[in-house]
Amino acid sequence: MGQIIAEEKLHVADEDWSEIIGPSTGLLDLNLKEVWKYRDLLVMFVRRDFVATYKQTILGPLWFFIQPLLTTVTFVIVFGNIAKISTDGVPQVLFYLSGLTLWNYFADCLNKTATIFRDNAGIFGKVYFPRLIIPLSIVVSNLVRFAIQFALFGAIWLWFLYKGNIQPNIFILLTPLLVILMAIMSLGLGLIITALTTKYRDLVFLLTFGVQLLMYATPIIYPMSALPVKYASIIKANPLSAIVETFRYAFTGSGTFNWLYLLYSAVFSIIVLVIGTVVFNKVEKSFMDTV
Repeated sequence: MGQIIAEEKLHVADEDWSEIIGPSTGLLDLNLKEVWKYRDLLVMFVRRDFVATYKQTILGPLWFFIQPLLTTVTFVIVFGNIAKISTDGVPQVLFYLSGLTLWNYFADCLNKTATIFRDNAGIFGKVYFPRLIIPLSIVVSNLVRFAIQFALFGAIWLWFLYKGNIQPNIFILLTPLLVILMAIMSLGLGLIITALTTKYRDLVFLLTFGVQLLMYATPIIYPMSALPVKYASIIKANPLSAIVETFRYAFTGSGTFNWLYLLYSAVFSIIVLVIGTVVFNKVEKSFMDTV
């Protein structure tokens, strides 16, 4: 009897399986090769995000333009005309829109990545695929939205450039790097938060409030030059500040630029992504027991 069982085990071991599913053992293992294998699924999730967001809406993708424009107009009225906050000589519309273009991308990626385990528990519990596909699809789909809003910003920027109201510089070439840093930072923070929300659901409510506060701690509605000295160091400690300031300085010629602060933002983004990957890989093995 024992010999028969042994022969059956040997037969199973010799099978040429097309797919072997097993637990990930490395906390830093991103499984990028496997992610690439499932790239069609990533594209499907990106398409799903678009359809789910704008299905049964009258204006559809036009909201990509309407939302930043309405927010910019509100900022111009409230902060520019009522509060009289300086924009460092930059036209108010361009000043606020330059900050919002980057900020919207960061905030959207963070908010959606931070609830991955909660929102996709049903899928994760039934079908196997690299879990990293979901957060990557969020970053990519929001990148498409960013491209559309950046085109809006570019059109308005070209108008003021034609009128001679701004003086852009060569640092415009850093734009892809700035977007990548925003993506990495939002992805890393989102992975950390979504891992924590499997046990602490209150973090979802705290996140919404925290993102709003973080915007005011980032030079979106005010220039760094308008800050009192005692608060400037606090705002500079925010890794998002250098990215936003560099973007605005590159396109308008107004503001500040410092390689050291930009390097600080880059290092912070990488560290957060590493920590987020470790936490995500650890939690994904057992999160179905707590969600």
